[in-house]
Amino acid sequence: MSDAAWNPGIVTALGSMPGTDPVEAARIVLGELPDLMPLPELPARGVGADMLGRTAGLLVDLAVEVVPSGYRVAGKPGRDHRRALDLMRWDLDAVEQAVAEAGPPRAVKVQAAGPWTLAAGIELERGHRVLTDPGALRDFAESLTEGLRAHAAQVAQRTGAPVVVQLDEPSLPAVLAGSLPTPSGYGQVAAVPEPEAQSLLGEVIEALAAATGAPVLVHCCANRPPVRLLRGAGAGAIALDATRLGSVSGALADELGEAWEEGTRLVLGLVPGVDPEGRPDVRELARPGLELASRLGFAPKALLERGAVSPACGLAGASPEWARRALSVAKEITEVFAEAAER
Repeated sequence: MSDAAWNPGIVTALGSMPGTDPVEAARIVLGELPDLMPLPELPARGVGADMLGRTAGLLVDLAVEVVPSGYRVAGKPGRDHRRALDLMRWDLDAVEQAVAEAGPPRAVKVQAAGPWTLAAGIELERGHRVLTDPGALRDFAESLTEGLRAHAAQVAQRTGAPVVVQLDEPSLPAVLAGSLPTPSGYGQVAAVPEPEAQSLLGEVIEALAAATGAPVLVHCCANRPPVRLLRGAGAGAIALDATRLGSVSGALADELGEAWEEGTRLVLGLVPGVDPEGRPDVRELARPGLELASRLGFAPKALLERGAVSPACGLAGASPEWARRALSVAKEITEVFAEAAER
C-alpha cells in the first residue's frame, strides 16, 4: 500500500458487518478504523449485498440475475442488478454522511470478489461456470477491472481519502486444485494452471494499482493460501487467517518469509469473526502473530512495520456488540506487538 494508507501498527477489517443499517455500520468502522476504513458490506440485506452480488453490480456492460443455483449471466440488467446498484448507492451515501460528521479517514478500503472467485461463482447461461469459457473469463476480468476503477474513483471523491482495493479470492485454492464441482455435481472443473491464474490476476492488480496509486490487497482465508502466486501477481498486501495456518513450515514458511522480506505486507487475521465464549485473552489472540514472526526469523517489530491486524474473517456472522468489540480487540493486539518489540 501507499505510505498514506500504511502506518505502523495499522488495524483494519475485511469488510462485512452484521445488520442492515449502512449508516450505523459506516459510523462504527470510521470511528474504530480511521487509518484504513473498510467500506462496510452488509450481506444480511440479501441478494445484491453478498460478495458476488455486490461485485456483479460493479461490472461494466455485463449483468447477472439470480436463479435457483445462484448467480447467472443475464442478457440485460434486471431487477437483481438494479437492487445491487441501489444497495451500493445507499452504502456510499452512508459513508459520505459518516465522513461529514467525523471527518475523513486516512484511507478507505473497498472490497470486491477477485476475478477467479467471481468467475467461479457465476454461471453461464447453460449452467457452467464462467471460468470454463476463456472468452467469458476474459470479459469478466476486464469488466471487473473497469468497474472497480470507477468505484474507487467515486469513493475517493465522496470521502476525500485515498482508496485501497481489496480483492477477495476465497475460491482461488479450489480453482487451482480442480475441486470445484461441475453443474451435474458428478464431475469437477479442470484445474487452472498456476501461471494462467497468476497472469490474469496480475493484469487486474496492475490496472487497479495504477488507477488508485496504491498497491492492491488480496484476501485469501484458506489454510494454505497461494502466497507465492499472489505475490507474483503483484499483490502489495496479502490478508490471511493467521489462526488457520497452524505450524508454518516448509514451502509456506519460505513463501511467507520471502513475501515479508521483499516488502509485501501481511494482514494477519487474529480476532474471532463470531462471538467467542467468554472474554478473549488478548495476549492469547496475539500469540499466532508473534509465533509466525519468530518462525520466519523476524523480530516482533516486523508485525508493526510490515503487517496489520484484522479480524480473522468478515464480521457478518457476529453480534453487533462483538463486531464493535472485535475492532477494539484488534487494536489491543497491536499494543501487545508493540510491547514485544520493545523488549
